[in-house]
Formats: sequence, structure tokens, C-alpha cells
Amino acid sequence: MAFAERLPIIETLKTYRLAWLGRDLSAGFAIAAVGLPSAIAYPAIAGLPPETGLYASICAAIAYAIFGPSDRLITGPEASTMIMLAAVFANLGSGQSEDRVAAAGAIALLVGGFCILARILRLDFVASFLSRPILTGFMTGISLSILVGQLERFTAVKIDSDGLFEPFVELAGKIHDVHMPTLLFATGMLVLLFVMKRLRSPIPGAVVVVILSVALSLAFNLQSLGIHVVGAVPNALPHFRMPWVSSIPLNRLVIDALAVWIVSFSAGIITARAFGIQGGYRVDANKELTGFAAVNISAGLFGGFPITSSDSRTAVNLAVGARTRLAGLASAVVLVIILLYLNDLLRALPVPALGAILIAAALSLMDFSGFATLWRISRIEFLFALIGLVGPLYFGVVTGILIAIATSLAYVLYCSMVPRMVLLGRVPGFPGFHKLHRVAGSKPTPGLTVCLHQGSLLFYNADHARKEFEAIAENATEPIEWLILDAGSIPLMDTTAVAALVEIKNLLALQGIRFGIAEPHNRCLELLVSSGAADMIGRGMIFDDLETMFQTYQSRQ
Repeated sequence: MAFAERLPIIETLKTYRLAWLGRDLSAGFAIAAVGLPSAIAYPAIAGLPPETGLYASICAAIAYAIFGPSDRLITGPEASTMIMLAAVFANLGSGQSEDRVAAAGAIALLVGGFCILARILRLDFVASFLSRPILTGFMTGISLSILVGQLERFTAVKIDSDGLFEPFVELAGKIHDVHMPTLLFATGMLVLLFVMKRLRSPIPGAVVVVILSVALSLAFNLQSLGIHVVGAVPNALPHFRMPWVSSIPLNRLVIDALAVWIVSFSAGIITARAFGIQGGYRVDANKELTGFAAVNISAGLFGGFPITSSDSRTAVNLAVGARTRLAGLASAVVLVIILLYLNDLLRALPVPALGAILIAAALSLMDFSGFATLWRISRIEFLFALIGLVGPLYFGVVTGILIAIATSLAYVLYCSMVPRMVLLGRVPGFPGFHKLHRVAGSKPTPGLTVCLHQGSLLFYNADHARKEFEAIAENATEPIEWLILDAGSIPLMDTTAVAALVEIKNLLALQGIRFGIAEPHNRCLELLVSSGAADMIGRGMIFDDLETMFQTYQSRQ
């Protein structure tokens, strides 16, 4: 009972006002209308039947409304997660539709489990592994993959090739097999989507395409012209079923589910934070893990697939002005009504219309202006975005994203392996020490050299720091009496670094130079003392601040 009272939905109901109901219901209808096309179209990316998207959307809306921390965020099928799922299926070799549905549910359960584990261990920082440059490249790369994947829906030509260019080459060889009615219909729907976007229509273009294409399909019997339609959609609510995939080793399933979780959680948190800024509310990534766990577990148990936050549905929710999380519940009710009572209309939906919707969605995900901005601001981050783009296309989505993450982490490690060491001096008439290369008028004190180490001092950069000190001593143009390490920018130190500092002290002593440390952090100072390095360096050469060190140096002169 105490647990139930702490559920977010209970807190909402306790303070709910009847005057808010109209806004919430209106938002629910709008969310369902906008979400319906993607709920039907996105499963096709991973080779799943359309009802799985409806089941996932219904379960996700209900679960997030009950357990999710945000009153505004809406969850649902999302392109990058579906592309990851498609890549996982390609690796696992789950070819039959039943196998894919079971595998999708199992992966959704595992993703939900990873969310719970990450919440317990407070691993929400994992979302930071996919930096904005990597996501910029990754989203553009998967958009290109979605575009290529629609060739078959646009032309009705069976495409067996993979990659970015090979499918086009194969299509060129089968150009005479292109079904012209399918191509013309798909092109017309795509043009309509562009026109609706250009005119800034208050009604989403995807909704217009779904309604119009269903009407045309029923009026002119498009199926008799050879245009494929969605076909049979189960006229039933999602029911509980434990997904069981005996043909796939559990260790492979877990590893691939981990990759899906990293991408879906990262994309979901970025979407949540973006709308949090727009809506004026704070997003706690660790709390969002609870909501994401609920939606994925519910989707996995009721015939769905991995779910994360939906940008289009959340945008509509904010635009309509929903007051509470009941808008998400209302959208689920609307989708249930459509599934039960408008099922025949869904069956008549032409497949080329889904291809047009997916192409329009893919084009909207491409961020070439983001590439241009990165090129102007940071060439190294532009390179990361390029890796995020090329990796998924040529090495597969899972491998590509792991390459992008590994590359960025390797760069961070390299930067921390060679931290900058700058020399400090004083400005006549002013207190304190200043960077010689930045502050005009700053000069080194005769006989005193002060070095600022910018970054942690650990096992992998301790040798670099030793070489830096040796170089400073060897290249000095004036005699050095004291060489002081300003440790104020060293947040972390380990025993290897402490041993290196003692070695530096001994090497400098051979040259008649006294070595000292100023402004060490408490943790670093405790390590120096407990290891005995403080006594080896000399307690009198370890100073609380630079001014004390400077006064001591002057008094001894």
C-alpha cells in the first residue's frame, strides 16, 4: 500500500482538477493521431508486424503514466532504437516473423532489466558515452539506412543487398521489375508530406497521409492494382506472454540488448532533456530509468519491442498544453479503440505510404547543419560525428556505435595521458601567480619555477609528468633553486604518481634543485602522507597555498 501511494500516477490523481480534463483528453487524441503512423510504420524497419508497434505504444503510454517521473514526456517507438533492433536481428539471424516478435520482446525485457540495474547502481552517466557529435553522426547514418531500406516499399522490387550503395546497384539491374503504380503512389505520398511540412500545416503530414492513403485504397481497390497493403492486423488487445527465444544463445542476446539499451537510453535522455528545457521542468536521468524500465518491461511482456521517449509525441503533448500524465493514458485509450473498432481501415493501409512516412522521418533526423557547426567549432568532434555516421553504415549499427564510443573514450584517455603543464609567474605590484603565456606583464621569479599541472596525476601519465619536469630543469635559461608543483588542479592522484613525484624530487636534487608541492587537495595530501612520500619530499616543502610558498622562498633567500 505504501508503495502504491508513492507511484507518480497516485500523486497526480490526489491533486487533479476536473478543469484539466479537457486539455488532457485533447492532448491524448493528438498524441494518438501523431503516434499512429509511426506505430504502424516503425516496426517495418526491424521486420516486425505492424500490430507490435500498436501494442508497444499502448503499453508504453500506460506504463510511463503510472511509473514515469515526468508529467510531460511521452514514450513510444523511435527510429534509432528500431534501427538498432534491426541490426541485432541481422546479427542473430532471426528470420521468421514469430522469432523476431519473440526476440524483440526478450530484448525489451532485457533493456528494462538494464534500466533497473542502472538505477540501482546509479549508472545514468552511461548516457553520456554517446556525445552529441556521435549522436549527430549516428542519427544521420541510421537515417540513410532507413532511406535505403525503403527501396523495396517504393518499387515493389525484392532487394537482397546490404550497405549504402549496393542496394541501388541491385535496383539498377532490376529496373524493369519496378512496379510503376507502387512507385507513383509512394512518390505522391512523399510529395504530400513535403508540401504539408512546407505549408506548416497544423495537422501532421503523416496523419494526412494515413487517412488519405486508406481512403484511396478503399475507394479504388489499390490492392487489385498490385499495390501491397498492410493486411491482417489482429483485432485484439495485447495479451500477456513471456517471450522465449530458444534458438538464440542467451549471452548473445544479452550483449546485443546492452547495445540497444545504450542507444535507446542515450537518445531518450537527450530527447527528455531537450523538452525539459522547452517545457521548463528538470529531467533527472536516474529517475527516468524507472520510467524507461517500466515501459520496456510492459512492452516486452505484451508483444512489443524496446521503447524510449518519443520526440514527435512529446512535442504534440506540449503544443496542445496537456496538464498532467493522464494525456498519455488518454492516448492509449484512443489507440485501443482504433485497434478494436477501426481495424479494417488499418488493414487497407498501403505499404508504399508507410515507406513515404519512413523516408520523411529519416530526412527529418538528418542534421547536416550540425556537421557544419562541428566543422567550424571543433574539427576533432567533427571527426567523431563522421565516425558515428560511417561506422553504422559499413560495420553494422552495433559495431559502428561501439567503434564511435571507443574512439571518443580513447581520445579522452589520450588527452588525460598528456595533460598540459604551464609555467606561472608574478605581475609586479599584484598578488598571486599567473600563467606566463596568458597574462601580460607576468614574469618568473628569479630562482623559483612554478609549474601548474592541469589534470589528474595517475599511473598512465606519471611518466609524462616526470619527463616534463626534467625538460623544464634542462631547458631553463636561468639557474633554478626551487621547482614547485602547483597541485591545485590535480583532483586525483595514485600511488604510481606519488612514486613518480619522489623520483622527480631525487632527480632534481642531483642538480641542486629543491622540489616542492603547493596547494594539494586533501585526498592527494593524505596519500602523500600515508605513503611516506611527504617525508621523502620534505614536510617543509609541502605548502597549503602558493602565497605561503612564495613567502617561505623569499625568507630563505
